[in-house]
Amino acid sequence: MSVPTSMRVGPFTPTILPKKRYILLYIFLIWISFLPILLQFWLYWKWAWRWDRPIHFYIYLPVFTFLWYVELVLFSLIFAKGILILANALHKPREGTFLRHKKDKDYRYWCIRNTIKRWPVWLAHKFPFPFLDNICFKMFGVKTKFSNSLFEGWVDTEFIEFGDNVVVGQASHIQSSVIIGNLLIIRKTIIEDNVRIGTHSVVMPGTHIGKNAVLSSWSLTTVEQQLEDGWIYHGIPAVKYKKNRFFEDGLEEKIRYKVASEERLEEMYREYYRKHQDEYREYLEKKEKKINKV
Repeated sequence: MSVPTSMRVGPFTPTILPKKRYILLYIFLIWISFLPILLQFWLYWKWAWRWDRPIHFYIYLPVFTFLWYVELVLFSLIFAKGILILANALHKPREGTFLRHKKDKDYRYWCIRNTIKRWPVWLAHKFPFPFLDNICFKMFGVKTKFSNSLFEGWVDTEFIEFGDNVVVGQASHIQSSVIIGNLLIIRKTIIEDNVRIGTHSVVMPGTHIGKNAVLSSWSLTTVEQQLEDGWIYHGIPAVKYKKNRFFEDGLEEKIRYKVASEERLEEMYREYYRKHQDEYREYLEKKEKKINKV
């Protein structure tokens, strides 16, 4: 199913703005990102504008506007990356459990990092093509590959490592940091090859999801939870549900059905759906009998 651009997400930073002590840094990043674009617009105006023939100015303006937006994202990323390198040199990001207080240095610099990233991240996922999101991930240190589909969910921008062929479902959260009470917890989250994360699921900091594993929809992992290779996990908190057979060889032949007629379709319906309903009804009857005995 296609998703409108306004609903597409991708990288995210926690909403910690505006804070008085960081607002000037935020405004400075926006201002310095626009300077090269304003200079280019001025040059374009000098080159294309003619009072007697303004049509040329307006014909090429949409093309240049598109290019300027891409440049604006790239310039904001470059400037943010430079300031981020400086901030990380003053205090290196690290994993741990910290006090959520301005006097705690790790919490304070976590807020600063999110302030620096917020402007380019916001610009990147307002763009209708996901390649800027990928650049955003890589610039801020998220290990990912272009084969991954990460743009339906909210993905933190540090201490995250993805393998190959990972799919994140719509409105899911992949987190490396979380605030619980007065504590800030930062842990590295690792998601290995061929992992599928269902819609509206939450991957908490420190989670390690093994190869070919699946986290089903509306599920939640715990901090530092280990999900084994090749298993489907479900629930809150997520627990083992069953083996993941979707990467087995010859799977297409195993699940392929040829429906020759409506009669055959009805037969399949009775065989699979009604059988399941009967089993479920029997289960409820047995459960009710046990309750009555007690």
